[in-house]
Amino acid sequence: MTLDDLQAKAECGEIDTVLVCMVDMQGRLMGKRFHVSNFLESAWKETHCCNYLLATDLEMATPDGYKSTSWEAGYGDYVMKPDLTTLRPMPWLDGTAMVLCDLIDHHTHEPVPQSPRQMLKKQVARLSEMGLTPMMATELEFFLFEHSYETIRKGGFRNLTPISGYNEDYNILQTTREEHVMRPIRNHLVAAGVPVENSKGEAETGQEELNIRYADALACADNHTIAKHAVKEIAQMQGHAASFLPKWRADKVGSAAHVHQSLFKGDTNVFHDPDARLTMSGTMKSYVAGLIKYAPDMTVFLAPYVNSYKRFLPGTFAPTKIAWSVDNRTAGYRLVGDGTKGVRIECRIPGSDINPYLACAAQLAAGIAGMEEGLSLQEPVSGDVYNMKDVPEIPYTLRDATKSLRNSEMLRAAMGDDVIDHYTRAAEVEQEAFDAAVTDWELQRGFERA
Repeated sequence: MTLDDLQAKAECGEIDTVLVCMVDMQGRLMGKRFHVSNFLESAWKETHCCNYLLATDLEMATPDGYKSTSWEAGYGDYVMKPDLTTLRPMPWLDGTAMVLCDLIDHHTHEPVPQSPRQMLKKQVARLSEMGLTPMMATELEFFLFEHSYETIRKGGFRNLTPISGYNEDYNILQTTREEHVMRPIRNHLVAAGVPVENSKGEAETGQEELNIRYADALACADNHTIAKHAVKEIAQMQGHAASFLPKWRADKVGSAAHVHQSLFKGDTNVFHDPDARLTMSGTMKSYVAGLIKYAPDMTVFLAPYVNSYKRFLPGTFAPTKIAWSVDNRTAGYRLVGDGTKGVRIECRIPGSDINPYLACAAQLAAGIAGMEEGLSLQEPVSGDVYNMKDVPEIPYTLRDATKSLRNSEMLRAAMGDDVIDHYTRAAEVEQEAFDAAVTDWELQRGFERA
């Protein structure tokens, strides 16, 4: 939708409200609802928000320890500058459009470096200087429940009942029963410009997967964020709750957000070499070697919360080891599409609670490092990676992952010390001691918000 389109829809009364949104550290939409007349008059240029929006936890508490903003500094403003290329209708909300914003420092007028969108833009720009465009796709897995968020909250997050009673992976009969939720999700998102390919049942009771067509990295993250927001709102409208908490119960399979990635030059996938083994180009091999080498460094961006690490269990299709394999769902990285022009690497480490901008930015930074360092790719592993003793493990706890992030020279060089210190602090805030069971605290804070 262009600004002229919005003007026309406003004049005929079709749209009266514009959501002006930024993306917070948790990957959620935050912002304001403008009357369309005011948006068209001035807010399409800029508006403002409190800078604490990039220094909160899941529950919007304001922990100390951030250099960018604090009680001592008085919590000032950021400028929210609409990216008009993201202006679109929100068809599931009457008379509503939305636009995503970039954050600008109120005083320096420079982009805010720890803003998720800016972090991804920086890595995209690095690749652009090499003549390359990162193309990415994310999978969204989540659970649907019989009851609404309000009913579940009032019940203390106990006796949670999934919308189905059995594993519904690819099951058409069971997913037909959920079409009153999933059909409007697909159709409304397509009408909003999010190129949904399909939805399917996932490998657990009440678990769904939504797949969106690949796009350039920034559009991929935008699409993911809008889709996740839409899933929650549309489910609520149908009287159900949708949760992206990676592990809502210890004896249930967790939810993932796998990230597919490749690099293009023009219309050509530079990961593809028809004459190479597995059709993997030298560029792809170095890129994937970077992903493997720096997997511990970026795990916080793929698994940001205490609950995230409860998903990493053998035999659950969630990886536990840092290795790559050919079309093997037990590995942290899976080669997909070998022998075709669509050859790509899939990162299976991220859970459904990721901020897609941070996850994609971290993957690109690691891949770039692999190319710049000319890393050689080890041979793929085969078989059940879960039971391999000589393969390094994904960091076992958030504490371990935070240490790796804090000490990552690669990410500090790629993203800047201020950014890494900022997200290290966010991870520190999360660190508490819990047992293996999923706690009431995790459900109460993460069930709806994650």
